Amino acid sequence: MTDRDPNLNKRTFIKLASAMAVSPLLSRAFAWAVEQKLTNWAGNLEYGTERLYTATSFEDVQRFVKANNQFKVLGTRHCFNELANSVTQFLSLRSQDKVISLDAKAQTVTIESGMSYGQLCPYLDRNGFALHNLASLPHISVAGACATATHGSGVKNGNLSTQVSALELVTASGDVLKLTRDKDGDTFRGAVVGLGALGVITKLTLNLQPTFTIRQYVYENLPLDQLQHNFDAIEASAYSVSLFTDWQKQRVNEVWLKTRTDAESKFDAKAEFFGAKIAAKNLHPIAELSSENCTEQMGVPGPWYARLPHFRMGFMPSAGKELQSEYFVPRRHAIEAILAIERLRDMVSPHLLISEIRTIAADDLWMSTAYKQDSVAIHFTWKQDWPAVSKLLPQIERELAPFNPRPHWGKLFSMAPAQLRSRYERLPEFVALAKKLDPQGKFRNKFLERNIFV
Repeated sequence: MTDRDPNLNKRTFIKLASAMAVSPLLSRAFAWAVEQKLTNWAGNLEYGTERLYTATSFEDVQRFVKANNQFKVLGTRHCFNELANSVTQFLSLRSQDKVISLDAKAQTVTIESGMSYGQLCPYLDRNGFALHNLASLPHISVAGACATATHGSGVKNGNLSTQVSALELVTASGDVLKLTRDKDGDTFRGAVVGLGALGVITKLTLNLQPTFTIRQYVYENLPLDQLQHNFDAIEASAYSVSLFTDWQKQRVNEVWLKTRTDAESKFDAKAEFFGAKIAAKNLHPIAELSSENCTEQMGVPGPWYARLPHFRMGFMPSAGKELQSEYFVPRRHAIEAILAIERLRDMVSPHLLISEIRTIAADDLWMSTAYKQDSVAIHFTWKQDWPAVSKLLPQIERELAPFNPRPHWGKLFSMAPAQLRSRYERLPEFVALAKKLDPQGKFRNKFLERNIFV
């Protein structure tokens, strides 16, 4: 079943395509047979193989792991670099997307690793629970987001991986390893942000809290000097704060404030916010674009999962229109780092769609971009012009170098491997853990070999 049929012709193709809906097994065989290029969500990366196998059960995952010498798990493909790439074959867990259990007393949920936030969040809300934080897009998989320390926003909010209290993975030998925060200490802290290097994650248990509602307000044209002098107050003014800027005109274009309605100190939505003016209508982060697919603003209350992301659950962003980079610096250096980028405005802006600035609370997960430091993330959504962006990234990294930036694991950067490795004090222990669980490098690829393993 794992070899392409060289005699596959047009008639066979049509028969297979017609049968896919009624035969999961045939669907898996079909994935090997179709001659089409696999790409990531943005379309900037063509993967090194089209060999994609979809597992339909836990036992299926174990069999696949035991039978193959090298592969990568392919999730929702929202990765802009080669972290998830393979030149041999892929394993998909997208059909493994169910809730296994909800423990109301412990306030935890256990899910299969193919589940996305868009699937999970409405279920949690219906049952009276919520996650403390979400990313900008709800369409990414929970496992992929946690494995790369994808983050969300809020001065008191840890990134999405901090929600994990237990995980189950299939190691290179096909054995099952179960780790919990309470019982497995350092091994657990090393495994949560695992970068796909430790095994195939099959289950995750997440901490929950009671459901809550949020009001979202947007303000326009925050003067840069107000940001300089009042950064902490601005970031602490709401549960989650996002600053959108094109780095022009000495201002932040839009300030998105997401405030919990149950907070002791409720946000007072005045006409002015540190010199910025309240928006008169819903806005897109890029003001010229329609806001129809953005989450509701104007102070209209809504459930947490319909306000914490910037885009609606039912909206699937189109592919092929952007590239993304992101750098995390210690929060104590936030203003210096922001001003360093602002000095590059004339070089950056022609190739930029928008930048977003957010805060993330420190955590203790070895390979997290917020490990042991409250952080500020400076995000770049670029026009899809890799030759131009590839020349800009080294300049941005040089400007941020005094602040020891950590790039997002799943986005574009040019940092030298030795420099990247120096940012993570627990890297030697992470490498040792990976070699223990995967001594032959079954889960490695060129990206991991270059940037993690020496």
